Amino acid sequence: MKLASLSRGPGVAVHARQPRLGSRGQPEQTSAAILDAAKEEFAHEGLAGARIDAIARAAGVNKALLYYYFRDKEALYGAVLDRVFSGLAEHIGGPLDSSLPPREKVLAYAGAHFDYIASSPFNPRLVYRELMRAGRGGSPHLDRIVEQYLGPTFRKVNATLVEGIEARVFRNVDPVQFTLTMVASIVFYFTSTPVIAAVTHADPLSPERIKARRAAVLDFISAALFTPSKSNPAVRSGSPRQAKSKRGKRK
Repeated sequence: MKLASLSRGPGVAVHARQPRLGSRGQPEQTSAAILDAAKEEFAHEGLAGARIDAIARAAGVNKALLYYYFRDKEALYGAVLDRVFSGLAEHIGGPLDSSLPPREKVLAYAGAHFDYIASSPFNPRLVYRELMRAGRGGSPHLDRIVEQYLGPTFRKVNATLVEGIEARVFRNVDPVQFTLTMVASIVFYFTSTPVIAAVTHADPLSPERIKARRAAVLDFISAALFTPSKSNPAVRSGSPRQAKSKRGKRK
């Protein structure tokens, strides 16, 4: 256990014991370590297969301390989900709450959503497992997740689409359907990496492939959503890739 020197007058020093990780004396650090370990375990094994002793060992705590912070495995799993979805809401909240014009806002949102999913291979696995569980009617967390995180985000994206449609910078799409399609284009890639790797014979999570996929997603969204630019009616999306293609054909 670490000791810290404290002064008690001239020439006198006493040592105060610092709380160590894995004790009740550092609640924030200990809780974070448990949640990090639990996210990996749940992502790999699911709720049913995850083992509390494995989580405790990876977090550097004992099981008694883990249960001090989280009353049971279901409560721990719910806390991990809250951490993942609150992180997503925080990450995409900046673009969605900004005063950007609709085109810039929707692409900034999509890029931020993509970046958050790409930041951890465990995030999409957890989300996919929870959605599958909810589909079987067995999730006590879904209503809370929708109310606190997914619902507000959905309404903000929908409002951005409506604003762009009314300003005639977006096509007259169904905002609900387009939001679902946009989210699917972002998330599907990460939930399907084993199949993608087998089909392409390449690592879909390599930096080069992630960069290419991000660009493709934004290109798809702009091509599907944006109305033709007044300055260049031939370019529907404003996409640099499409603009370059059009210029090449005219030469």
